[in-house]
Formats: sequence, C-alpha cells, structure tokens
Amino acid sequence: MTADAEEPVGQASTLAQLREAMTRIESGEAGPSSLWDPEPSSSSAAPAPAAPEQTAAASAEDSDPAPASSGAEDDSPYARARAVVLRKLTGSAKSRHQLAEALREKETEEPVIEQVLNRLTEVGLIDDAAFARTWVRTRHELKGLGRAALRHELRDRGVDEAHIVEALEQIEPEDEDAAAREMVEKKLRGVVVPAGSGADERREREKHTRRLVAMLGRRGHAPSTAFRIVQEVLDEHSA
Repeated sequence: MTADAEEPVGQASTLAQLREAMTRIESGEAGPSSLWDPEPSSSSAAPAPAAPEQTAAASAEDSDPAPASSGAEDDSPYARARAVVLRKLTGSAKSRHQLAEALREKETEEPVIEQVLNRLTEVGLIDDAAFARTWVRTRHELKGLGRAALRHELRDRGVDEAHIVEALEQIEPEDEDAAAREMVEKKLRGVVVPAGSGADERREREKHTRRLVAMLGRRGHAPSTAFRIVQEVLDEHSA
C-alpha cells in the first residue's frame, strides 16, 4: 500500500465528504457552501477542512474540465490530481504552491495541475490570502513568532508577497513585544538573576542576555527589540 493510500479513518471520512460535495457542486446540484456542510440534512455538521478562513466563495456552475464519469470511478489524470489535493487539504491548510509541488512529485502534467488548482481556487478550497492570515495568527499566538520568522515561513510556502504583507498587518508592535516577553519570562521562571555589579554577577547576567536574545532572534524578533525586552525582564528577575 502506498503512503497516499494509508489514510486514518477520520481523514478518509473527511476526504470522502469533500469528494461528494465537490461532485454535487460540479454537477450543479449544490452551491459552494456544501463543501463545508456536505450533509445539510444531517443533524451533525460534517468536519471542515483544516483552514479556518478558507471559505467556498465562488460558484461552480460552469462546466468542469474533468471528464464525466460513466458510473465507474474516474481515473483520469485530472481526477487523480484532484484526489491528491483534497487528501492534502484534509490534513492541514496548504498554499497553492505547496499543492502544486505535491502534484509535481506525483509527476502530474503542468496543464492538469493548473486545471485542478484553478478549479479548487474557484470554489474557495485554495485561498492563499486566507491561508497567510491563518498561518500568521496561529503561529504568532502558539509559537510567539515575530514578523521576520513569519515572513520567512510564508515565503518558503510560495505565498505572494502582497498576501504576506496583508497577513502581517494583523500583528501590532505591542503584540510582538508581548509574545517576546512571554517567552523570556517562561525561560526565566524559577531563575534568580544576580543583581550585583561584581565580575561574577555581570558574567552571569551577560550569559542569560546572550541566550535569551539569541532565542528571540531565532523566533523572528528584531535584535534591538529582543535586547530591550530581555533587559527589562532580567531587571524584574534580579535579586
């Protein structure tokens, strides 16, 4: 069994729901919102794909470039490529670039890649602007990352610079400072920093300063900001 075929039960269920919803949209039986509620008559909502802000925003009533199925499962290059993309999206949010790279790894032809990605963009399953906003918000809140690190991560995922700039606007300078301060305080929890002016005390303080500033730098915080916050927190922990 290939890696792609080894799907957890929950993921396989979500993937089946996505496929069914896409089929109804492409046949004109349902609107794009069915991607988020494949079974509207059910009393429990179906699980949504991993990107919270990726909403189905465009009508899919026009004809689909995928060949029509005649009862048997469609095994065309388009259908295989679409299945790969839907499987990827059930795991976590992905940028268009990441999905294109996944299809290239499967040796999918470029015209097919464009057809599949364009189609899923039309129905809102691929939305790099929403992906960038969600990425920035969650990585900043959960990991305390600063703007530089977040920009680097989004560029690595092929997100357009305009989307990156827009997404980073969610982070105010005071939010970035608060995240940095929280990380430093966590590292110093239970640590007493000597406040004296002797050689040993200065060396101890400098050791903490270097380590903490380097940590914040790796998380994408500007050196000047990192040094200022580290000094402030060290002063609070000095005894």
